[in-house]
Amino acid sequence: MLPSRLLCICNGHGEDVIANRILAALQQQAPTLDLAAMPLVGEGRCFQDHGIPLVCPTKQLPSGGFIYMDGRQLAKDLQGGLVQLTLAQIRAMGRWAKAGGAILAVGDLVPLLFAWVGGLPYWFVGTAKSEYYLRDEQQRLPTLPWYEGRSRSVYLPWERWLMGRPRCLGVVVRDRLTAEHLQQTGLQRVHTGNPMMDGLAPSDRAAALAAPHPDACTVVLLPGSRAPEAFANWRTLVAQLAAVQAAFAPRPLQFLGAIAPSLDLGELAAILQGAGWVPGEQTPYPTYRQGQATLLLTQDAYGDCLHQADCAIAMAGTATEQVVGLGKPAFTLVGQGPQFSPHFAEAQTRLLGPSVILVDPPEALGTTMAQVLQDAQRLAHIQANGARRMGPPGAADRIATTLLKQWSAATPLP
Repeated sequence: MLPSRLLCICNGHGEDVIANRILAALQQQAPTLDLAAMPLVGEGRCFQDHGIPLVCPTKQLPSGGFIYMDGRQLAKDLQGGLVQLTLAQIRAMGRWAKAGGAILAVGDLVPLLFAWVGGLPYWFVGTAKSEYYLRDEQQRLPTLPWYEGRSRSVYLPWERWLMGRPRCLGVVVRDRLTAEHLQQTGLQRVHTGNPMMDGLAPSDRAAALAAPHPDACTVVLLPGSRAPEAFANWRTLVAQLAAVQAAFAPRPLQFLGAIAPSLDLGELAAILQGAGWVPGEQTPYPTYRQGQATLLLTQDAYGDCLHQADCAIAMAGTATEQVVGLGKPAFTLVGQGPQFSPHFAEAQTRLLGPSVILVDPPEALGTTMAQVLQDAQRLAHIQANGARRMGPPGAADRIATTLLKQWSAATPLP
């Protein structure tokens, strides 16, 4: 029997976006379903923007949800009220669960644990882990850190225990490789789907981003979405653009800065002008010039930028994965974190394989990009790899269909 109420629990900005896409698909397929959300990290604005009520007050903590990448961030979050916020969230979930329903956990172990504590039937959409962190289709990766890869699956025994409880109606993981290894550990109700590739279709803004020269190479710049880290990443990216131009000369270049709406364009523009970029003629988007190159900044044409680009220079999480999923190479530079740290950058190369080229030292960026983009065989391999690891668009609709079928067929639990 289909429950009348559903609470979505997630823990991060990217997870909020993915969860929101699944909830939108559920609303489309089951309009009478009463939806609510409990974002464990951040303010949950994307839920509120789409009319989905929050069951608990939210709070932006210093780490932005990246305490697992840097122990110092945990200390800051504890000082910022992490314990009090978590206790309030547990109480709010308990109040919501008293009226019955089901729970959709999106993210990692934390929302999965919340779902189990809630005492209701639950589903888990695992966005944070993939077997590709440990292996490819042929073998275990030879460069694994000593502390990884000791388990039969990238999902640890206690995570698999929570996935295997009778109240867990099913699990959705990112890719087929991960699903196959979970099934080998004994889990049965494992499905695949990656909503990260949804919502990227080109729009009518694409024409305004067209390169001024037909032979130009178009590069999307992805500094991340969280301040102040994104501004530091932007400074790192911009510092290498002159060398990139030199490596491609005399071919013209167009750079597209795909900037999160939450970031201040004025601060990004100041960094550009400090590096010698000159404001150009006014177009629908702020435009800058340096030598034979142009650079546009946009905060409302993200998907168009990804589609138009030949490649990306990226210091981001989800955005880098989406570039790869579109079949394009992503060149990354190591940042200082808390998100795009050296550890994160190394792990990302394992997750995304040959589609991500981690350039170290940064001064080699231009020559590395030129070599890769001239290698047709390598580009074809990158395109096939991206499709395999990230999957096709439309996953949110497919996940919603699977959830509704599974819930309708589930035996009522005591």
